[in-house]
Amino acid sequence: MKQNLHVRMDKIQPTKTFYKIFTLVSAGMFLDAIDVYLASGVSSYLLKDGWSTLSLNSAFLSVGFFGLFLGSIFAGLIGDLFGRKRAYQLNLLVFGFFTLLGAFSPNMPFLIICRLIASIGLGTEIVTGYAMINEFSPIKTRGKWCALTSFVANCGAPITMLLCTLIIPRFSWRAMFVISGALALVLWYFRRNLPESPRWYIAHNKYKDAQKVIESIEDEMKTENTRPAAPVSSKTAALNSAESDKHFVRNLLVATFAVSATIVCQYTFTSWVPTLLVKQGINIVSSLSFTTVMLMGAPFGAFVGALAVDRIGRKPTIVSAFTLAAILGILYGHQTQPILVMLLGFCLTSCFYILMASVVGVYVSELFSTKYRFRGAGVANGVSKLITVGMPFVVSWLIAVSNPTMIFILISLFALIAGVVVLFFGPETNNKILE
Repeated sequence: MKQNLHVRMDKIQPTKTFYKIFTLVSAGMFLDAIDVYLASGVSSYLLKDGWSTLSLNSAFLSVGFFGLFLGSIFAGLIGDLFGRKRAYQLNLLVFGFFTLLGAFSPNMPFLIICRLIASIGLGTEIVTGYAMINEFSPIKTRGKWCALTSFVANCGAPITMLLCTLIIPRFSWRAMFVISGALALVLWYFRRNLPESPRWYIAHNKYKDAQKVIESIEDEMKTENTRPAAPVSSKTAALNSAESDKHFVRNLLVATFAVSATIVCQYTFTSWVPTLLVKQGINIVSSLSFTTVMLMGAPFGAFVGALAVDRIGRKPTIVSAFTLAAILGILYGHQTQPILVMLLGFCLTSCFYILMASVVGVYVSELFSTKYRFRGAGVANGVSKLITVGMPFVVSWLIAVSNPTMIFILISLFALIAGVVVLFFGPETNNKILE
């Protein structure tokens, strides 16, 4: 029966249930992006209004990333042991409630505590979201759907900064917390009836429950006159759960290196580039304008990643993007001409978001079998968040003792090491049946 359910699940095609899952999961990922950029937008206003201090702002930003780290780890345990549905429902309740509570904070320490707990809830989202899309998507287009989820999520950056610009001066920073928290609770309401992953049911020997979900999807396919997907070639589908679990430690190291390099490079560049440009002699107004143009590479890169992962494969996309990011990082660190600063910055940002789509959105979830998927992805994402907590201190120290070029050399080094790790140790997971 188990094998039969696997075969049936591998033949599913997108139906209204899948499109509902894709829409609601993407909305959750979009909310994740909003919250990450919301923190940086709000913190400057807190400082300006005298409601916070520089040290309290640092704590506010740091506990956010530490909460994301804890959330990623908890997501792995809850999702693998108790079910995907419990993981992605619980996280929205925790995030929504404590974000709303934070909007009514009487002082900064109270807001910091709310931020920590809310971030734990939100840290679960990035693990559960991509894994859910991974387990419900057709095998041959799995990469496209996961990467499109990343594309939707990464549109949150410019939209968040626009909302902060329009709303905070008129209604204060509290309004942004109300909006974010309320959206999370509304999203929880609509996601409460999403089905549990049949692949998780199968992995935990709950065959009757898996069959009910699969039959429901098959009935939708018949109603919509959708033919079952053609079976994947046995040669290209050779990566099974036993093979994946045999190399669990290797795959976990590959995932951790790839995700950490992607997140650290992307965050360091996008967060510090205005300061670094000023250090290189470019005035602050031009610096912010340049940064805005360069950040347009985020949705562009995510879109390119969505197209590339299924068409040319996971490893070629990832290794090429890491290599190009390393080269562009070195070149960018020596530029002072405005046109080249913007052009190379746009290309570098695009590379980072190709990696966000292909590594974080697709590859990491595929490196692990259903039994360990959430835990593997959770650890990899958690470690990346933990490293990110310390990066501002590393960057500040390097700026103090050296010059901005060293920051770009560091980014290039991270990217190069991760590319080598994926090239020599990472398996190709394109069109593989992962159970």
